[in-house]
Amino acid sequence: MPSYSKKTQMTLIDAMFHEQDQQLRNDFRERMAKMERRDQLAQVSGIHDEVLLDRLIELDIGPEALAALEVVPLVLVAWADGRVQPEERKTIIAFAKAAGIQPQDGRYPLLEQWLKRRPKAEVMEAWKHYVKDLCQRLDSQEIERLQHELLDRARQVAEAAGGFLGFGEKISAAELSVLDELEQAFT
Repeated sequence: MPSYSKKTQMTLIDAMFHEQDQQLRNDFRERMAKMERRDQLAQVSGIHDEVLLDRLIELDIGPEALAALEVVPLVLVAWADGRVQPEERKTIIAFAKAAGIQPQDGRYPLLEQWLKRRPKAEVMEAWKHYVKDLCQRLDSQEIERLQHELLDRARQVAEAAGGFLGFGEKISAAELSVLDELEQAFT
């Protein structure tokens, strides 16, 4: 067995521990980046279920995609009865702010455009396609949590106008129809 000098042995030991230290630093950086990404997704979506957020990160779902996933149902429900009522608009803007969607020059250009002009049917189709694709990569509990998170806010928008002058059904038949169509995307 060859004899190594003390210096050679120390260099070998230092190299081994240096590699372990590097790995520990890299693992720490990855954990910090994941926490930051989780926080971004939580801010954009309002979803606080860490397991679901971690799964979305694994699927490489970015904050922009999640923001679109979140906002589209709100806008579609608001337009269900032919126009966006002021209470629905306020509710949607409040959700956008709470989700951390940042205004540009005090405005939300795309969102405000959608609130002025009904989005084309392709928006609903693109949203449903995205949800169906996402659901193929999630387990049943994750799908249920995501569905609950997204559709609960859409129902709140539908209820915001509160019927005619505050009387009658809180959710119109047209809004219920859109909510049903959105829900079908999860099956």
